[in-house]
Amino acid sequence: MPGADAPLPVLETDVAIIGSGGAGLMCALHAAAADPRLSITIVSKGAVGRSGCTRMVQGGFNAVLGEGDSLESHFRDTLEGGHYLNDQELAWTLVNEAPRVIQELEEQFGCLFDRTATGELDLKPFGGQSFDRTVHRADQTGLEIMSRLRDQVFRIGARELEDWRALDLLFDQHGELSGLTVLDTRSGQAAVMLARVVVVATGGSATMYRIAAPAREKTGDGVAMCYRAGLELRDMEMLQFHPTGLVAGTSALTGTVLEEGLRGAGAQLRNRLGERYMERVDPERLERSTRDVVARASYTEIVEGRGTPAGGVLLDISHLGAAEVERRFGEMAARTRLIGADLAVGPVEVSPTAHFHMGGVVIDPDCLTSVHGLLVAGEDSGGTHGANRLGGNGVAESTVFGARAGETAAAIIGGRGLYMPEPELVAASVERAYAPLRREGGQPPFALTDRLKDTMWVHCGLVRTREGLLQAREQLAELAKESSRVAVAGPRDANPAWQQAIDLESQLTVARLIVESALVREESRGAHFRADFPERDDESWLRAIVVERGRDGEPELTTRPVELTRLATGGRMLEQA
Repeated sequence: MPGADAPLPVLETDVAIIGSGGAGLMCALHAAAADPRLSITIVSKGAVGRSGCTRMVQGGFNAVLGEGDSLESHFRDTLEGGHYLNDQELAWTLVNEAPRVIQELEEQFGCLFDRTATGELDLKPFGGQSFDRTVHRADQTGLEIMSRLRDQVFRIGARELEDWRALDLLFDQHGELSGLTVLDTRSGQAAVMLARVVVVATGGSATMYRIAAPAREKTGDGVAMCYRAGLELRDMEMLQFHPTGLVAGTSALTGTVLEEGLRGAGAQLRNRLGERYMERVDPERLERSTRDVVARASYTEIVEGRGTPAGGVLLDISHLGAAEVERRFGEMAARTRLIGADLAVGPVEVSPTAHFHMGGVVIDPDCLTSVHGLLVAGEDSGGTHGANRLGGNGVAESTVFGARAGETAAAIIGGRGLYMPEPELVAASVERAYAPLRREGGQPPFALTDRLKDTMWVHCGLVRTREGLLQAREQLAELAKESSRVAVAGPRDANPAWQQAIDLESQLTVARLIVESALVREESRGAHFRADFPERDDESWLRAIVVERGRDGEPELTTRPVELTRLATGGRMLEQA
């Protein structure tokens, strides 16, 4: 292949940020604000600020701003929603910093959030929350935030590498982080990027499921590269399914989220018999129950034969009146009309959809990892949400911890230089990336990707059993063997089949970690439901499952007790030293 074996270009930067969603752009802005002299490079698999998931957020951003609300209440809701698996210091950082970040987004970056007739922020209700605290911009909150952050990034002059993907973290002969290998997907040219600090903020991996909500760029790249580099990951079994994804046949719109504000505003879920089944499942909170509860209830209706012929249930908010639905949820109503339905005037078919990964890299509240110079922010990290994320806490996490990562990067960079990576690591990374183009006679990645999605949906989805997880393990092992023989035809420039082959490797890595962790956790907690262990067991399983890559390249799993540093499982706030 022409040029693949030529010496690689070398790029240099102070801070390399992998990902350009809310976490990545907030990181860039805060690093620049802390030290304007820093050179900052944003490596984005898609268009900077216009790809990924933050821009897709419809619902809003949780922050304690309303009368009668409190940080303690938001914190308690977050831990109860997370079934106390949360890292409490991360959760406290989230709720404590969220109001300040909202103020920054409005006053410094120009975000326009909805306000009441008296000029106060309009706070809407979301599931699992004891107060209305969700700041929003109609049903396009993420688009508003990302548009303003994108404007601000122009101001700081960061180098933007659009349509570039990160391949692997690199280390020098003494084990010091030296940067990463990157790939320009338009030209097919790989390069080495030397960086004094690297921030991983690529997002999650839910696209490995048959029905999924995230942007298609989110294939677990960040978590996979951190795992290969030897970092600890936690809570990998905790993959959230949003209760209301569109059902649209083979359309790419299948799985697209209809946001939680609908249920907060009174939308009802019914099966094909017309039964409002949440009256049976959670008669107190109904459709405003937490996502894990509502998603599992809908799944049960479908698999027990009470779903629609298309494999969904019915979401109906038309009782508010068409004008009110259009006023409050106009973008979603327009989206449903694309598939021949109309949210404003009648019920729409929905299904649980793979949405958000609560698991990820172990970090501290400053986004530091066990590797000096490596920070992780946003959905690539684990611990903040425990076993289940509350709606509205996702974009809050991205922006809160993205900001902290930027500040931390500027604070630690003085003690780090540019280190030359081990040539063997560079060669192995590039060889792995180019291998599908060099092979002959193998199959392309498309069918394998489809099989992965089916395996995870059927055997490691909303309801799990030991038997099903063992089948998933076996099928993933076979897929890994077959993926090692994937061959892609055509040139290396602008070759989507090649990029999907690289995506598949990341997805298979993360999928295995999810399955192995799910096998270990023999209880049901939050998003992880074991039909063979249907009860939550705090005595045995108030523990995080931690996985890292062993010396033999295989996953090594251990468990660690959750540290109840601020809130006991009964809801009592603990005294702080």
